[in-house]
Amino acid sequence: MVDIQACLSQAEKTCRLQGLIRTTKRKLILTALLQVKKAVSAYELVELLETQFKESLAPMSIYRSLAFLEKCHLVHKLNIANKFVACADIINEAPHKTSQLFFCQLCQRVDEVKLDATKTSDLDNKAKQFGYQILSSHIELNCICNACLR
Repeated sequence: MVDIQACLSQAEKTCRLQGLIRTTKRKLILTALLQVKKAVSAYELVELLETQFKESLAPMSIYRSLAFLEKCHLVHKLNIANKFVACADIINEAPHKTSQLFFCQLCQRVDEVKLDATKTSDLDNKAKQFGYQILSSHIELNCICNACLR
């Protein structure tokens, strides 16, 4: 069970330490993502904010807030689905590490697993060997969860 208040407090601290301001809109969007427990698009967030919080935000405003939250490592963008999910490790004060995101393409559930340093180093070395530099802080795996398989 996610302690939403603890996550929001840590998110505030994380932003402050980076010299960034977490606005009321950004807090609202992060709260919605923490509550929904699945990946959602910006347009799904528009609807969610209206029904759950009685707040109306334009999609562009939501996209800007999501970009900010992603920059602060509080939210992950799932490029395979153009959806967003709250980071599962917001509470941890340690620097954000590379993680693996298991994304169920049916129910949109996401599970985040931190990769250990040796695996991250191996991936980085392999990328360099082929002439690439890794830019993303996560690896996305398109999956179907066991609950959806039943």
